[in-house]
Amino acid sequence: MQGKLIIPTGKRDHILGDLGAPIEIVEYGDYQCPYCGMAYPIIKQLQSKLGKKLRLIFRNFPLSEVHENALNAASAAEAAGKQGKFWEMHDILYENQEQLYQDDLERYAIQLGLDMTEFKKDISSKEIENRIASDFDSGARSGVNGTPTFFVNGQRYDGDWELGPFLNYLESI
Repeated sequence: MQGKLIIPTGKRDHILGDLGAPIEIVEYGDYQCPYCGMAYPIIKQLQSKLGKKLRLIFRNFPLSEVHENALNAASAAEAAGKQGKFWEMHDILYENQEQLYQDDLERYAIQLGLDMTEFKKDISSKEIENRIASDFDSGARSGVNGTPTFFVNGQRYDGDWELGPFLNYLESI
């Protein structure tokens, strides 16, 4: 383990789980990253196994130079978040990593019942662009240089994130 989360979690973050949970995972992720795609079901299993003991926070770290649709996907998640559907869009994006083009993102927004006028306005807004840039900057300042990168209770976790080892580590906290 090395490195600390420089920007602490707070109200601006997307939080899933009990605010009083003793274990907090912050994931810096990229919706088009194949490794993030592999980590997605593992995180879901950790949530299921740890229940109220775990709080998950997701921050955007789109690696746009290698993943052409990562930034648009992050924007779609944030636009959905403005309508209270961040986590639903987050899940759809990871479950459909090969389909992250603009038409796909709009189709997912329709599936979620989002107001499409608002979604289309928000997805390209300066506010969302700044939000993603802020997430990215907070990751870079915390030493994130690839995805996924996890911080557990404010400390960078560089261990194995396969289910068994990651669960064993979290249960030892």
